[in-house]
Amino acid sequence: MLTSRVTAVLTRRIRPRPTPLHLSCRANASVREKSTSILSDDNTIEAKIISTAFNNNVTKNPLPDFNDARITYEDKSTTELLRAAGCFRLCQVPFLVNYAESMLWLGRKIVGGRIVDMILKATLYGHFCAGEDQERIRPVLQSLANAGVGSILDYAAENDSGDGETTESAEFNITAREYDYESEAKCDKHTSTFIKCIKDVGALNPNHDGYAAVKVTALGNPKLLARLSTAIVEAKRLFEVFDLDGDGLLSRKEFEVGYNRYFADGDTRIKKIFEKFDPLQTGYIDYITWSMMLQPQDLPKICKRCNTAGRLSDACPTDEEIELLNAMYDRGRLLGEEAAKSGVRLLIDAEQKRYQPAIDNLVLELQREFNGSDKPIIYNTYQCYLVDSPERLKNDVERSERFNYHFGAKLVRGAYMESERELAEAVGDPDPIHPTIEKTHECYNNSVAYLLRHSAKSDLNVEIMCATHNDESITKAIESMNDYGIDRTSSTLCFAQLYGMSDALTFNLGKYGYRAFKYVPYGEVDEVMPYLLRRARENSAIVGATTFELEMIKAELGRRFKGGQVSKQVQS
Repeated sequence: MLTSRVTAVLTRRIRPRPTPLHLSCRANASVREKSTSILSDDNTIEAKIISTAFNNNVTKNPLPDFNDARITYEDKSTTELLRAAGCFRLCQVPFLVNYAESMLWLGRKIVGGRIVDMILKATLYGHFCAGEDQERIRPVLQSLANAGVGSILDYAAENDSGDGETTESAEFNITAREYDYESEAKCDKHTSTFIKCIKDVGALNPNHDGYAAVKVTALGNPKLLARLSTAIVEAKRLFEVFDLDGDGLLSRKEFEVGYNRYFADGDTRIKKIFEKFDPLQTGYIDYITWSMMLQPQDLPKICKRCNTAGRLSDACPTDEEIELLNAMYDRGRLLGEEAAKSGVRLLIDAEQKRYQPAIDNLVLELQREFNGSDKPIIYNTYQCYLVDSPERLKNDVERSERFNYHFGAKLVRGAYMESERELAEAVGDPDPIHPTIEKTHECYNNSVAYLLRHSAKSDLNVEIMCATHNDESITKAIESMNDYGIDRTSSTLCFAQLYGMSDALTFNLGKYGYRAFKYVPYGEVDEVMPYLLRRARENSAIVGATTFELEMIKAELGRRFKGGQVSKQVQS
């Protein structure tokens, strides 16, 4: 009985279209799985059939040699290599990394911001950032292009609210929420900067193979994002409360019981609401449809009908917050429109977990609006160190199938581990991060394989950006590409690393003909400081990777000294 119920919901389409065979193949999958195994079904008959269908007919993609220092650094000057070595050495000094923010603040007080900025431009900023604006970063972009590496422009300014977001109770006890409208002007300014960035990417990539990156905390007040995320989480919790048997589906009876328990007008509204959430009359509502139909903007009207105040009504957005939310969505749509017009793919960065539900909600709206033509324009980002990332990824893939739009995803391991764990501990939540690095690796590799497998069977376009500094994950991704007959030049998969890090991966991939990219951040020094400090902490934490980079640089410098190239390159 359960199988037929799941099949009825999973195989429906909001827009009429032929039902692919693969949808019935996955109908028996549990809709409530929580672990990384939710994606690891490589040994199923379906996966074997798909890989066998391609294996004998496609040339194997070669594996690059990531230990080749000559290829890695042949487009770098000796001066750049010496600076890189100095930066990685600095990142290995725990005292400097741990107290960098305080030291920079003190330095600005003592010697002034101009001198501190000059020092940063000669060291960390110069190594990890390309420049202040689109004009000053052009030499960097050209240098990367000469090496067969594309550029992902990332205006790296970040907003973060350090107050009022530390505890759940603090959020619920707010009686008057005031937002700084000066920050709204800054968000409008950031939007203009992003639009120029998208236009520049389009101009630099007339073949429509360019990417630009966007942070939603630059489009909306972080306090607003945290509040809306809480509301979205409570709306999901309401679904779980309605789901009496925990099978991931709401029957008409379960919906009636739940609605009458919490809301006052069930007699007159249940039929109308249920039909809205079940447009194809399957008799059931799953969370995918629930989340797409129930938006934060709808909550004020719904909460007015609550029998008593509770978590949902406490989290309900105010009129002011709805107004600000709509303004943020309008900014997002402006970026989506420009990206679609310019043929540029827009990467929406992942951020702290307390903002992510609101970010995801915006991304889903933009994907439905702009990913329906010939390729995915809007990409969401999935941080695979989060325990819930496999479930989110699988739900979002199913949404794209259900609502008939192309799917784009960037996969990363994650960048906010310390702050995520601290916040979870402060509010008494479970640790959201995988308990071991091995589990994170497993989640990442399973996610890549899952999306590549899905791309081989879907009649929609699926594109993946494998954003990783882990050579093993890249090797596994290439092996999966071979399994599913995906050529290295295909738009299905590309690889990306941060500017100033893991050059051995990026430049060797580029030389071997893979679609390799550098994430190129830019912005004024004071704007990108959160980004720079995060890069310093990451390089301090991954000692092995930093040591490898230093050894590679040392090997290349040794080769140049022996070959008599150093003096010439330093002069140039």
